[in-house]
Amino acid sequence: MIDVSGVTYYYPNRMGRIIFLAFEEVLGRNGINALSNLAGISEFIDHYPPNDQNLAFSFESISRLQAVLEDFYGPHGGRGVALRIGRACFQHGLREFGPLFGLTDLTFRLMPLSAKLKIGAASFAEIFNKYSDQRVRLEDKGDVLLWHIDICPLCWQRQSNTVACQMAVGLLQEALYWVSGGKYFIVEEIHCIASGDPACTIVINKTPMS
Repeated sequence: MIDVSGVTYYYPNRMGRIIFLAFEEVLGRNGINALSNLAGISEFIDHYPPNDQNLAFSFESISRLQAVLEDFYGPHGGRGVALRIGRACFQHGLREFGPLFGLTDLTFRLMPLSAKLKIGAASFAEIFNKYSDQRVRLEDKGDVLLWHIDICPLCWQRQSNTVACQMAVGLLQEALYWVSGGKYFIVEEIHCIASGDPACTIVINKTPMS
């Protein structure tokens, strides 16, 4: 486990902006403004983070939004909405970061699915590791791929009796759907820092459901 006591971590403003745009897409402008107010980050109402790479959007802000989402809609409903927001995050993020790692190149799109999963997952993890304070480790277990988040913004400084990173699950679901050309994969969070685990771990089944 990484010691994060007394440390503040950040996403770049661009990732923060992507999160707000995804919230707005799912909940509307009034919805994200209301949540921002409840989360104590009213400075972002009608003033989303700028589209730059400065590390200035705190993990605390992200975690507050996730927590308020569950308070507002209830634990079950809030986590369902978080999945949708995570999927929307991927579509917005792909436009911003995909070209940097060749994920939108025709050469990548024409690769066999197994190669795309391997290369795509590594490139996706590198985006977070290179441009943000989030730390992702990949572990290949044969039939499944484990996506470990050692420093997680979604459950930052939270406590929960269950897993709490549904936005990350939705993000990976949509990434796999896009990479595979429209196939669905089982993606499930099995460990979470918020519930006392050393890392947030998401299991990705390499075999599509359809």
